[in-house]
Amino acid sequence: MSKVLHRLAEAFSLKTNSGYAVPQKTLVYETPRVPLTDVISLYERDPTCKASVDLLAASAVGAGFYTTVDANYKKAGEAKRVVDSFNENINLDALLCDMARGLIACGNDFWLKLTPENLTDLHRLPADAVERIQQGFIEEKTLKIPYKIESYKLRQVYGGQSLDAEAMIHWRINCLDFSGYGTGVLQVLLHSLAFQSDKRPAFAWMKAKIERIMPRIFEKYAGPDVLALLERADERTIKMFEQAIKNRSEEGAWLFYSGKGDIRPVTLDPRARFEYYVEHLINQFYLGCETPLPRLFSTPGFTEASAKAALELQNMLIKPTQRYIKRQVEREVFDVVLAQAGLDPAKAQPRLHWGSPKTQEASMADMLKAAELGFIRPEEFRKNAVKLGWELWENAQPKDSVEAEK
Repeated sequence: MSKVLHRLAEAFSLKTNSGYAVPQKTLVYETPRVPLTDVISLYERDPTCKASVDLLAASAVGAGFYTTVDANYKKAGEAKRVVDSFNENINLDALLCDMARGLIACGNDFWLKLTPENLTDLHRLPADAVERIQQGFIEEKTLKIPYKIESYKLRQVYGGQSLDAEAMIHWRINCLDFSGYGTGVLQVLLHSLAFQSDKRPAFAWMKAKIERIMPRIFEKYAGPDVLALLERADERTIKMFEQAIKNRSEEGAWLFYSGKGDIRPVTLDPRARFEYYVEHLINQFYLGCETPLPRLFSTPGFTEASAKAALELQNMLIKPTQRYIKRQVEREVFDVVLAQAGLDPAKAQPRLHWGSPKTQEASMADMLKAAELGFIRPEEFRKNAVKLGWELWENAQPKDSVEAEK
């Protein structure tokens, strides 16, 4: 993979006459405040983080999508075929699913255009492929403000070259200030907090340390240490007890002595209550992950109403991400694909819609007409009539028998 990216970097490196060229001017360089490799490591290794990111990503793009174009465009049929064929060829649905996890976790995801004239050659880069972003700036007298990304500097392992912004589709959410990088849900868990002379460690570090200590506490007090009080014991007996205590198993050991003395197990002070502190830390961790759904699976006592409220809250958080992905696909992908096919994207108006196309429900008048024309059988009509609220007899009486009763 690194060799392939190295060749691509050389193809898209700084040029003066053709290809993707980076303007020759002073640039503002920016690196991620938290290395994206650390964010990916947290996603891969912490169950809470992985579950939260996967749930948010599935909520955003997991339902799939369908496309439409403006029916009034004279080449609407061709435009629809071009867009749908492109989506199928590059497997856009799977690409969006992979991208959504990186976007939500890291706030960034990068797609490399392998060739400038053909968008069908798209390759999703690893999260740590981009070392830094180079931005242009507005400069007037003493004013110097970054405003536009000019290029992306790849890490040395991927070639170390600078690629023009047009060579990349940069997905990013929650951009702070003038930053060219987005901010994902997991960065806050990796940040420490300094206030005056005090510094709070990162929540991910504190949670990992507690989880590292917990097995040791269990081993220590499930198999208790032993304090041996040996009154007037000789040196040989004391050495024997010291050796036995040092070599005890993890499950602990009881030692017996026939002489005068006392043996007492070392126990945990019952006044040492840490559950409130641990609960606070875990709550902060779930807040940082921005989805309450993992809490539903791990905490007993949640009701159906609580689950519905959690889903409504998550939908409020995920809708902005869905809108962003929709607009980005329409502008950076569909419009470009149609333009490369010689069509007018402004007139075609390609649109991405989440979910499945809505089917129009047939009315009773439509069903009656279909039955009269013989398009549906009587038993099919009866089944659909019941769905629309009609009350039907189990067995319809023949017309002759009804007249006879009269």
